[in-house]
Amino acid sequence: MTNSPDTFATSIQRALDSKTKPIGSLGRLEQLAAQIATLQGTLNPSISTCQLIIFGADHGIAGQGVSAYPSEVTRQMVLNLLSGGAAANVIANSLNIPIQLIDAGIAGDPIDHPNLLNRRIAPGTADFSLCPAMTPDQYQLATSHGTEIANSITTDAICFGEIGIANTASASIIAHKILDIPLPDLVGPGTGLDQSGINHKLDILTKSSDRTPTPLDAQIALTEYGGFEIAMMSAAIQSAAKSKRLVIIDGFIATAAAIAAINSDPSITNALVFSHRSGERGHDAMLQAINANPLLDLDMRLGEGTGALLAWPIIKAAAAILNDMATFESAGVSEKL
Repeated sequence: MTNSPDTFATSIQRALDSKTKPIGSLGRLEQLAAQIATLQGTLNPSISTCQLIIFGADHGIAGQGVSAYPSEVTRQMVLNLLSGGAAANVIANSLNIPIQLIDAGIAGDPIDHPNLLNRRIAPGTADFSLCPAMTPDQYQLATSHGTEIANSITTDAICFGEIGIANTASASIIAHKILDIPLPDLVGPGTGLDQSGINHKLDILTKSSDRTPTPLDAQIALTEYGGFEIAMMSAAIQSAAKSKRLVIIDGFIATAAAIAAINSDPSITNALVFSHRSGERGHDAMLQAINANPLLDLDMRLGEGTGALLAWPIIKAAAAILNDMATFESAGVSEKL
């Protein structure tokens, strides 16, 4: 791109306004098209390929009863994903998007499967109600793996997803520590806690939070309270964004990872598209705190990158407006008087 940013922004707007439609009539699609064009530095952006990366890991805090499911469900769901039976598989297959699964730290012995990339740091984090979730060396290794994974991506866009019992607890306290959002505004049912379970989860997270000052920077927050999958995803988000790939952020957990990535490097926000507003309590507070406006609101709260996948057709359509839509001049259509 040879034009200055202001001049290029003007060129994008002129290109959009020249299309055969009333000015601004495609709303958010036009904003998204402009974002993609700006990221790639061209009025003819290439958005044709996408991949989903799913990070899996376990959390020591699960031992405190903050989830409706036991830790072994992480492993069981990863095996389900590997066999093609999960929601992410079905949605990704319908959109012809390939999936790569990453073992960032699943409890138990390593899973031997050709479609699972082993980048495990340890068989789960420590219980962060008692001590830091990971050591500084483990955090650095997670960051290194996340960066390596992002650097191996060749698609135009990338969706990041996760699987890990108790990772809503980790995500809640990460957002609390980095953005200073009150914990009661962030803590929700996760995989299906009732109100008594939510109250217990909030109590555990409040006591856990008292171990450290608030706010914290991203590195300390992730070391103290993160999951290996969240730390790895955060580094991958940051690296993919720096390489000018469009990063499609999923729901509650992925947004916590994005918050940490933005805290480390605010310049990456122009590469991020927030796909949907999760049904998980607290996601809206996260989104508002970082001025993010998601594309969809389907009351979903599954994770696995499912919301990010569903945003992909909208993103492709937005780029197609710039690339393929006729102008008033080319179509011989009269412009507004």
